[in-house]
Amino acid sequence: MRLPICALLFALGFQLPAHAENVIVLNSADASVSLIDEATQKVVDTIAVGKEPHHLMATPDNQSLIVANSVANNLVFLDPKTGKVQRWLQGIEDPYQLGFSYDRKWFVTNGLRLDRVDIYHYDGKNFALAKRVPLAAMPSHMIFSADSKMVFVTLQVSGEVAAIDLATQTVLWKMPAGKSPAGLWLTPGDKYLLIGMTGADYVAVIDWRARKIVKTIHTDKGAHNFRSLVDGQHILVSNRVGSTISILDQNTLTNVGTINGLLAGPDDMELTPDKRYLWVTFRFTRYVGVIDMKTHKLVNTIKVGKSPHGIYFYSRAPLI
Repeated sequence: MRLPICALLFALGFQLPAHAENVIVLNSADASVSLIDEATQKVVDTIAVGKEPHHLMATPDNQSLIVANSVANNLVFLDPKTGKVQRWLQGIEDPYQLGFSYDRKWFVTNGLRLDRVDIYHYDGKNFALAKRVPLAAMPSHMIFSADSKMVFVTLQVSGEVAAIDLATQTVLWKMPAGKSPAGLWLTPGDKYLLIGMTGADYVAVIDWRARKIVKTIHTDKGAHNFRSLVDGQHILVSNRVGSTISILDQNTLTNVGTINGLLAGPDDMELTPDKRYLWVTFRFTRYVGVIDMKTHKLVNTIKVGKSPHGIYFYSRAPLI
């Protein structure tokens, strides 16, 4: 009997290659998602989603990737490995940014144009609205405290950062942060809150318990978003206006290096599990870039849709 080719290869000890994972890129100005084969670094598909997809996040069980379509007022759930659509959830208003608390009990969306933060109970599958919290103006990025008691939110227009108590869904405090605050990062032990100043050229270091800016770390123009290098020491900051990426030491709170030679508007970043390659969306272009972290050189660019923003792939280095 003649064996099928796959059975013959198996019998001879050959391993069939697993299906390559796709890199998922949100094209915020095209209402679409680009799917890039990670191995070949080629776009293999483009799928339509809701209007203005900006940010994304995996569900806590890693079974779905949620894309927030802010103007369409909905969420679309994708297969986190392939990018194929699993289901839609309507009626989530203006979900610009989104996040899950570490204890998996809370799901939060920032309504950038509606000037509010919506807080949902999460039971592992369903979202039940707990409260809509008015918060002006233009709530942008968020980060949760390690104990899941609070979520910090930057307010781009008012130049503030706010702390919200999740159990009571109330604003605990607001304080001035700087011009157009965006991405946030908490240093180990939640000691300091770091905020990228998109309207300036630095990261603000905030003692959030004392509600005081204790230091600024010079970066480049348009300090925007953070990504850990997962070495317990270094984090990256994308400088959207300067078109560079700064390397910060989160223990000494200093700038220790710069990645140059990038395209315009570096924004969101994703790191391969071996920490060798950094994928970056270039918001002011139609490209995604791949940076070799050994040489700090941009080694490839991949054309996608208009204004690429969020980026994700399933096998990645941890976020913290």
